[in-house]
Amino acid sequence: MGDPKKNRKKYQTPSHPWQRTRIENERSYITDYGLKNKKEIWKMDSILKNFKHQVKSLVTQSSAQAEKEKAQLLRRLHTLGLVTDSTNLSSILGMTLNSIMERRLQTMVVRKNLARTMEQARQLIVHRHIMVSGKMMTVPSYLVKKDEENTVSFASNSPFSDPAHPERALPAKQVKEVKETKVEGAKAA
Repeated sequence: MGDPKKNRKKYQTPSHPWQRTRIENERSYITDYGLKNKKEIWKMDSILKNFKHQVKSLVTQSSAQAEKEKAQLLRRLHTLGLVTDSTNLSSILGMTLNSIMERRLQTMVVRKNLARTMEQARQLIVHRHIMVSGKMMTVPSYLVKKDEENTVSFASNSPFSDPAHPERALPAKQVKEVKETKVEGAKAA
């Protein structure tokens, strides 16, 4: 069985190392989601494959235990925000890697306008500037639960919690106002 303290891989590598389409897809994920390396893609893909594998095995079973496990799986996916209340098991098989990537903390920080870019979001998380539900988070790949979405914010002791911080991302409306005032100031000078 091995040593219980030994860390084991939480992902599977691709079956073939040189597949042009897969490499191009992975490269686009890295640029779109600001990932450090391909291992992060493989981890999220393994999570998705585990969900799909569980669905496939549960669809064929009809016992009371299977019904209980189906309900637990749907509840877990609902708390992660990957499915809605009215989703059935067969629609889970159609989930893509994008749906998992959108639930990552790094992506949520950018979507909530707490960071300008994915790279800045990653840095803010690793440097302990982001809190989720009052807890400091340092893992960019943390899957944010549906009820935690509104609690993603800057830490109270972070300099980024000040709205006037120069590196803080501005909402689109404020960006337009700032640009307009700069243009008016340049015309006046």
